[in-house]
Amino acid sequence: MQIRILGCSGGIGGELRTTSFLVDEDILIDAGTGVGNLTLAEMARIRHIFITHSHLDHIAGIPLMVDSIFSQIAQPIVIHASAETVAALRQHIFNWTIWPDFTQLPTAKSGVLRYEVMTPYEVRTLGARQIRMVPVNHVVPGVGYCIETHGRVAAFTGDTTTNETFWAALNDYASVEALIVECAFANQEHDLCRKAHHYCPDLLAADLAKLRHRPPLYLTHLKPGAEGQIERECRELIRDFELRRLFGGDVIPL
Repeated sequence: MQIRILGCSGGIGGELRTTSFLVDEDILIDAGTGVGNLTLAEMARIRHIFITHSHLDHIAGIPLMVDSIFSQIAQPIVIHASAETVAALRQHIFNWTIWPDFTQLPTAKSGVLRYEVMTPYEVRTLGARQIRMVPVNHVVPGVGYCIETHGRVAAFTGDTTTNETFWAALNDYASVEALIVECAFANQEHDLCRKAHHYCPDLLAADLAKLRHRPPLYLTHLKPGAEGQIERECRELIRDFELRRLFGGDVIPL
């Protein structure tokens, strides 16, 4: 299994794309503007999309992708998400006003999209991959995901700030081989982090102390223009992890 980084920025501008990770060839974890880096043929191979939460930077690619490959979708693309996120997609995106409801197209019985609600800690098995949903602490209902294959685990926090649930879930595993963590703001924006329910380096460092594993750490969701400062502050505070800032196009093997 491998994870290809399509987008990992906290915004757009130039080559920056928002959160979307491709697992092998058929699974997306979030579907922000990074989805636009896929070719039409690559989009057509997507069968499952696991969404962390309803914010636009994590879902913006879904409507345009489905529209772009509509005629090539032989079986529904399944969106896996919490009940709250599914409700937001139905009400605010695929509502015939912002975008057509692709669960009803081409017909009500054969829509090219299908929703499958997940509950906290539920595991979906897709071939040799087990994907576990874990609740986190964001300003809207949010989750992270743990992906396990052949006893090896990669995890993604989704958007979150200080919490207990994600770290406790990771500690359930015998080992963790890769950990993708958000860190949206520099420490000078500490108050904004608290209000927006994101990490800054000091909050992230404090939460990492709850983790008994020491996997390679991949930083994502850094706000445009502040990336260098955020990375420097993380390196100063997080000394006992191998730390790397993600870029679009990176590949994490597992």
